[in-house]
Formats: sequence, C-alpha cells, structure tokens
Amino acid sequence: MLKKREYAAIGETAFTAETESGMRVTVVPKPGFRKSMAFLAVNYGGADREFTLSGENIATPAGTAHFVEHRLFEVEGEGDALTVLSERGANANAFTSPDMTAFHFECTDSFFENLELLLKFASTSYFPEEGMERERAIIAQEIRMTEDDPEDVMYYALLRCLYARSPLRESVAGTAESIREITAETLRACHRAFYIPSNMALVVVGDQDPARVLDMAERMMPERYPPVPVRKRGRLEGPLPVSVSTEREMDVGAPMFMAGAKTKGLLRGRESVKFELTATLALSTLLGSASPLYRELYDAGLINETFGYDFENTAGYSLLSFGGETQKPEYVCMRVLEAAADLAARGVDPAFFARRKKTAWGAALRAAGSFENICYNVAAGGFSGYDYFDTVNVLNSVTADDVRSFLAEYMSLDRCAISVIRNKKG
Repeated sequence: MLKKREYAAIGETAFTAETESGMRVTVVPKPGFRKSMAFLAVNYGGADREFTLSGENIATPAGTAHFVEHRLFEVEGEGDALTVLSERGANANAFTSPDMTAFHFECTDSFFENLELLLKFASTSYFPEEGMERERAIIAQEIRMTEDDPEDVMYYALLRCLYARSPLRESVAGTAESIREITAETLRACHRAFYIPSNMALVVVGDQDPARVLDMAERMMPERYPPVPVRKRGRLEGPLPVSVSTEREMDVGAPMFMAGAKTKGLLRGRESVKFELTATLALSTLLGSASPLYRELYDAGLINETFGYDFENTAGYSLLSFGGETQKPEYVCMRVLEAAADLAARGVDPAFFARRKKTAWGAALRAAGSFENICYNVAAGGFSGYDYFDTVNVLNSVTADDVRSFLAEYMSLDRCAISVIRNKKG
C-alpha cells in the first residue's frame, strides 16, 4: 500500500510502497510538469566482483556489472530498447557505478508505455551468444578512451595509491584483458543473483499517478524471492595509503594533480548522510572558492578554475580528494595540508561556517529541484538505509566542531597520497 509523506522544509511530497516481490517504489509528484522521469536502480555495481550466494563463493572478472548493463538493452523479439525508447521521443540512458547500476528515461509522452519497456528489459535475463563480441569491442573502445584521458588516469592512479585491495582500484568498465573472460553465462548468473526485486528500486518523478506506477511495477516485475548475495564490499584497509605518490607523463596542456585520503568506511543510514555532509562542508570551508586559501593560491597564480574538491562514499569506502592544474603540484598539496592543520588547530570561524552552511543548504534545495538528482539520491538512500528528503534536517545537525574534527583526522600528511600528470618531455 502506498504511504504518503510530506517534507515541508523543501516543499516535496513522496509516495512509497513495496511490491509483493520486495521492490521499493517511490513516486515524487510534480503537478503541472510535462516532463516525467523513471529511474530503475539495482543495488549492484562494478565493485561487486566477489560475493557469496547459497554458501558458494563466486568471483567475477572486473567489468562484469558494466557488461550486464550494456547487454540488457537487447530485448528478445523487440531489438534494442534504447532505439525503441528514442523513437517514442524518450531520452534514455544507463550507467554503472561502483555500487549501483541504473536505467532511466525522461519523456513528455507515452510515459507508461516506456515504463513498461524499462521494467521488461531490466528484469529479463536475455543474453544471446551472438552479439557478445560486438559488445565486447564497444566496451574495449570505452576502456581505451578512459586510458587516454589524463583525468581518469590520474584518478585511478590515486586510488591505487590509497587502497591495497579495494575493487575501486580498477575501472568499473574493467580492462581489455578482464572483459575477454566475461561470457554470456557469466552475465546470466550475475543477473539472476542481483537483478531480483528485493535488490532493486524504482523512482518516478513527474505528474504521474502513484497507484498506476505501483500497479505496473507489480505486474511487470517477476515474482522472485531468492536471497540477495552477500557481497564482499568494504574490505578492511588501514588508514594510511599504500604509497604516497605516483607520477605519469601524458600529452596535457598543463601539469595537474589529484591528492586524496581514505576516510571512514562501511557507513549506513543517518550516520552516512551526516558524515558526507560534514566532509563536504569541511572541504568547502578549506578549499571552496570563497575560502582564504583558495584566494591565496589563485592570486599567486598557483591554481586556476580547474581546482576543486570531491568526497565519495561508495561501495563501503569513502575518500576525499582535491586538485587541478598547477605548475607546482607538490607545493600546492603541501600548502593545502598545512592550511588544514592550521584550521583544525584554531577552529573554524563561526561566521564563515554559517555562510558555508547556508550555501550548502541552497545547494541541497537546488539538487532537490533536479529530477535526475532526486531519482538517484532516493534510490541510493533506500539502498543505504536513509531518507534522501531528510538531508536538509541532517545538515542542520552538522557543527563547526564536526568540521574541525574531520580536518584534524583525515587531512594530514601521513594520510594523504598524490597523483601527478606532467607534460611529456621532448
């Protein structure tokens, strides 16, 4: 049965229910909007390479979840689902992250016809042998593109510095070698294991009838009740990086760097949301474009508009990162860590922190206005045990001392690693 919940602080309403087979369905009404979006998420991503099912330990090649995503668009007897959706005027796509696979579309017409097709192809295990080599070639080309992209190269080099065993060390797409090991039977086995209603979530945003959405989900999803595999996420890692630096030469317009550190892992529920908000506020306070440090480095010509920061909480791991183009990567990294230590020691200025928090509040409200952000975050929150629409209330609980403690614990020289890309010589 659908349950209605209203969120006065952000002006949103959500209807939620669970199908008989266990899939969580959320509808966020947008009365008067012509556009609607449907987002079908699976709690299965590139990091879920090893898992236990019915007592059996199973290991799959890197890139398997991404390969499943690619092949699912082929519908038996109907051809390529992307083409069909496009012909109906829908804008459809999919992605695989370390901890999620998602299929989505937005359209102004034929919403329920499109939703029916989305639920059909994602829940059907159709992986014919013919077409495997063609798809393998397409994915291999994607892999080659990332291997030629300096930012991707720099990012994965940093992850290999930070982690000893984490599957985050390898691209979600896998490698040219690993995808050769993936067979149609590998795809079928992983689809049977993870693409079960109790491991999936459907989110719809738009001017659509919640009861009709739920009825279609009940009708289209298979009645499958097998246990969800026990995935080997969040392997125990020490707090320090495996190595402190890595460097590579590529054809780049200017040298660039990305530095980062491992932070707290295996987070769920409200704790996960608060930690992520604390991390984002800490990085914004230290490195945001309004911060004294950013102005210092920018005015000195040491950084430009490419400089930024990020925080990731995915597949049982979390990490912070910062960087951009600079002629002096190591110096800028050290200056950031010195400023972090100084800020942690003297504490965060209350007035500046209040402004940062107000900015974060505004960003949260803007994100809640994006159909795609709503869909992704509602699904991710469901998988991680928190209510996305409660984020602004959690934000209110983050204090300046939380930020100071985060900087003191995680932004130190011994915890940080740096990945540098320099111009090719000669």
